[in-house]
Order: sequence, then structure tokens, then C-alpha cells
Amino acid sequence: MRNTPSGFMGPEHTRVGEPETTMASVPGRPVVIAGSVLLASLALYLALWLGAWAFDVRRYSTHDTRLRRLVQQQPSVDRVTRGLEDEGSRLVAAPTTDDELRRVVAERGKDRAALILEKAGRYPRTRVHVAGDMVYFLFYDAQGVLRDYVYVSG
Repeated sequence: MRNTPSGFMGPEHTRVGEPETTMASVPGRPVVIAGSVLLASLALYLALWLGAWAFDVRRYSTHDTRLRRLVQQQPSVDRVTRGLEDEGSRLVAAPTTDDELRRVVAERGKDRAALILEKAGRYPRTRVHVAGDMVYFLFYDAQGVLRDYVYVSG
């Protein structure tokens, strides 16, 4: 067995104890490229999915924190309405009857309709605002003080 300067012993020679490799056992260039493209695509998909998930978590927590702090201040219906309208969150409904409330909840309440109707049953006033990509259902007591809320992704 004669070694060449590059250490290659030729296709017919192998070192003792080494498995014999053939060209058939090495994947072809198209297979390697296809595998690389597939892995890169999966990595990109995972990164985008995680980014969207993180954005949704932040979006929901921001709105929840905002409304929770607002309820703690116990503001009046007029103060809340003016404040939200000043920042571009328009009042879209102020239902006065159960039928109006059910209609608004059916249109905008999505999967939280049951919770919205339950909370609305506890308070005499409900106001519905659109705040960016969220819909706020705000519940006020008889004196017009904000007591509770539900928000739904618009």
C-alpha cells in the first residue's frame, strides 16, 4: 500500500480497520441542498412563529395592564370616554337595552361573548370602545364609575 503525498491511497485501497466508503453511500449534491433549504425554512418558520407569539403576549398584557390601572382609579364614564377618544379610541356602542347589548356582543365579542354578557349583567352601564386592534367592553356601576372590563382582539 503506497501513500501519495496528499494521503490519498487510491480508490482500491483502504486502511486496515476503516470502513470502506463508496460513492453510493455519500449523499448527492441535490439531496444536501434540499436538506439545507428544508432546515433553513423550518428555522425561519419557527423564528417568525415565536416572534408573532411574543408580540401577541405583549399586546394583550399591555391592554390588560392599561385597563386594570384604569379600573383602580375608579374614573367616571365621562372621564374614560373623553380620555379614550382623545387618544383615538372611539366609542362604538353604548347599549341601553339587553337586545342592543346582545347585538353588540354578537358583532364584536367573539369567543368572549359569554363572559361579556355575564359581566354586563352585574352592572347597569356598558360602553364599547375600539382601541387600535382591540375592542374594550367597559362596565360601569349605577353612579357611572368604571368597575370592570373585558377586551377582545378586534
